[in-house]
Amino acid sequence: MNLNEKIIILLMGIVTCVICLFMNLKKPNNNEPKNVYQVYLDGQKIGLIANKDELLNMIDNEQQDIKDKYHVDTVYPPNGFEIEEYVTYDEDITSASKIYQKIQNSSDFTVEGYQIIITKKANSENEQEQKTILQVLDEQVFKDALETLVKTFVDEKDYQNYINNTQEEIKDVGSIIKHMYFEEDVTIKKTNISVKEKIFTDKAELSQYLLYGTTNPSSSYIVKTGDTLATIAQESKLNVQELLIANPALRGENTILKIGEKINNAIINPIMTLVQEIRVTEDVDIAYEKKTVVDNNLGIGERVISQPGVVGRARTTQEMRVINGERTQETTMISYVTLRDKVDEITSVGPTPSGVSGNYVDTGLDWGWPTNQPYIITTDYEYRWGSFHDALDISGTGFGSPIYSAREGTVVEVYNSCPNYGYLGSSCGGTYGNHVIINHGNNYYAMYAHMTTNIQVSVGSKVKKGQIIGLMGSSGSATGTHLHFGIYKGYPNRGGTHFSPWSLYR
Repeated sequence: MNLNEKIIILLMGIVTCVICLFMNLKKPNNNEPKNVYQVYLDGQKIGLIANKDELLNMIDNEQQDIKDKYHVDTVYPPNGFEIEEYVTYDEDITSASKIYQKIQNSSDFTVEGYQIIITKKANSENEQEQKTILQVLDEQVFKDALETLVKTFVDEKDYQNYINNTQEEIKDVGSIIKHMYFEEDVTIKKTNISVKEKIFTDKAELSQYLLYGTTNPSSSYIVKTGDTLATIAQESKLNVQELLIANPALRGENTILKIGEKINNAIINPIMTLVQEIRVTEDVDIAYEKKTVVDNNLGIGERVISQPGVVGRARTTQEMRVINGERTQETTMISYVTLRDKVDEITSVGPTPSGVSGNYVDTGLDWGWPTNQPYIITTDYEYRWGSFHDALDISGTGFGSPIYSAREGTVVEVYNSCPNYGYLGSSCGGTYGNHVIINHGNNYYAMYAHMTTNIQVSVGSKVKKGQIIGLMGSSGSATGTHLHFGIYKGYPNRGGTHFSPWSLYR
């Protein structure tokens, strides 16, 4: 092969390579990298899409029912939905409609709203904090419901005067709110809410939930002839104040009721705890004591009231805490002015029949008051939120003030292993905390509860009327310093029957 032939062959090879290279440049490359979007749901990959806006618009446009129900303009993907953009050679691209169907079948869509977290702190080391989570579309719905809840417990005029700082000083009797607050911590954050969750859109429904812990309190009473708030409360196992709280439209215990009117008598179970610190000046009764004396001029077994009793009257100024419309068991006495002295009732009885021991026939009326004076009754012998409070709660004399035996007798039970300060719901001492039970004779028993550990008698001790048996505290299930004073015929909680201590004093 001569030189010319070699040159021709080389040129032909070069031309062939150029042609092949040109043809390769013109041919499309199916392995080019692409910008795509990986869709995740709850951390799991559910497919690649080419256009994220197409999917998001589909999610929004296909949810007209949700838009109509919640009156919103936009519906969003589920919580746990994520899209990430990246470059891939993967040709397995899924259509937006198929990804939409996967999301629709496995999850739920969301709307923009607010999550409310209400945190109730623990009362003791044995309790855990409690969280209640609410969802609302509009933050104002929660604020309005909260205001409605406050007005359930606080008179409208008093509320307005408090928030506007226009409360007038007390002249004769009356009250002012010094501070008002909720015990719980509340956090509000904007978020997307699943449409499968309960979403509050109405303040009336939400305020009902905040008051009762349910959106459907079902218990009610239809007023009939002869009914009063007092009789309805008794039948409903509530006191009148509780019935008024459950029916804000009823403005007082003397409200005139209409035959056929529906009264809500459901027991409230508030989600939140409204605390009012109040100063109040009021006139209170002071119970007189009933005493018995022997009069030998009377016949055997004969008795007459030789001195009628007169209830005393005093004007007190106190500071107290009111929680969800009901005062706590503790009050601080600021001032005390006697308006009318009490006069004890004296019953004269004839001499004891022969063969009967003792100086006189025991009428069961010779009782002394178990605390110092002045005092305040913080809870009466009455129904309280569905259960009967079978004693008097006596406060106002201060932590560590003396507790007296109301009559002579024999101590039959002592418990003093509780801390001096308890909390509502404590089971220590059977909820009574540190307590003493005394058999006062003739099958009369008295329960003295919530004392400090400094109990000054023991089982078997013989005590006299007026003898100090312990000190006032707030042990056991208590919301403040007070004495729980219960009177029974028979041993308390062992078959004994409680009755009103007032029958012994007035």
